[in-house]
Amino acid sequence: MRVRNSSIPSCGGGSPIEVNTFGYTGVIGPLNWVALDGGSANVLCATGQNQSPIDMVDGVFQTLTAADVKLQINDMPEGTEFENLGTTIEVASKGGTLEAGGKTYEFKQFHFHLPSEHLDNGTSIAMEMHMVFQTPEEDIAVVGVFVDLDTGAAAAADAATAQVITPAAAKRNLGRHPHSRRGEAASAPRADSHLSAIIDLLTSSLATTTGTSSALLEIVFSQVAEVASPGSVTKTQPLVMSELVNTLLAGSFQSYSGSLTTPPCSEGVMWLVSTQKLKIQTATFEKVRSVIGFNARYPQNTPGFNNLLAVGAQSAVAAKAAAAVPAAPAVKI
Repeated sequence: MRVRNSSIPSCGGGSPIEVNTFGYTGVIGPLNWVALDGGSANVLCATGQNQSPIDMVDGVFQTLTAADVKLQINDMPEGTEFENLGTTIEVASKGGTLEAGGKTYEFKQFHFHLPSEHLDNGTSIAMEMHMVFQTPEEDIAVVGVFVDLDTGAAAAADAATAQVITPAAAKRNLGRHPHSRRGEAASAPRADSHLSAIIDLLTSSLATTTGTSSALLEIVFSQVAEVASPGSVTKTQPLVMSELVNTLLAGSFQSYSGSLTTPPCSEGVMWLVSTQKLKIQTATFEKVRSVIGFNARYPQNTPGFNNLLAVGAQSAVAAKAAAAVPAAPAVKI
């Protein structure tokens, strides 16, 4: 998990974004992250005792209510960068804050894991969204949100509506490349009118837990094919973040101190896993899966207990030692 900075090129031009060199299978997967990047940078991946993700079961987290958390995220009427980092797809923030645990964090980006990295009381969910926040002192907080499949009859109609109100058609009519800065300026008034329409839709369907697809995620994922290749970047349509904020604050958060779920597995990360679930259409999920594939770290040990890789190594040594002991000769009777 990276935290964004100003060196990331915009959609208007510049070099392709940097693609991550770790992965999720084989020798670059989680079992061998400790050996990547020189063999010392990722040592916590194999030794840390407060690693993430974990199974969210009673006793491992503290419940925070909406009164304990202040969450504000800016709308993005002109869209924002949407990137493929090779290991995930990521949406850049245009500002926002999280106040929790006596600290104020700035919103940096949100990205996705498939399937979910955290388990919901032993159950894996279709996807998980990670919203990354950071203080000026570089303390990190992550809001985790489970994303499930909307199989209800209204799902297709909701997504179709989201597609109709987006400015994709206007973009095509302008006859410009979607990454053109000049084209973006020319289309700004149209984006504002579409933003109003999006607000109306989102206001009428904030309760995503009732089975309604998240209009925000449907809009983001409608362009997932544009970032199918690692290193590719595009610009989203206008995004209204109020759907997400209102939905999250309608529930509570399961908080614990853990780590980044990617190298270097740094600890001291404040996790807030939402009790609210977002939903997307099955067809949308399949499109996202065709781009992401698989990018979930396996669940870690209970916070405060030995790292599972260290436990496994100790078990392997013990098994090898046991195998080296000659078997006792059979006793003849």
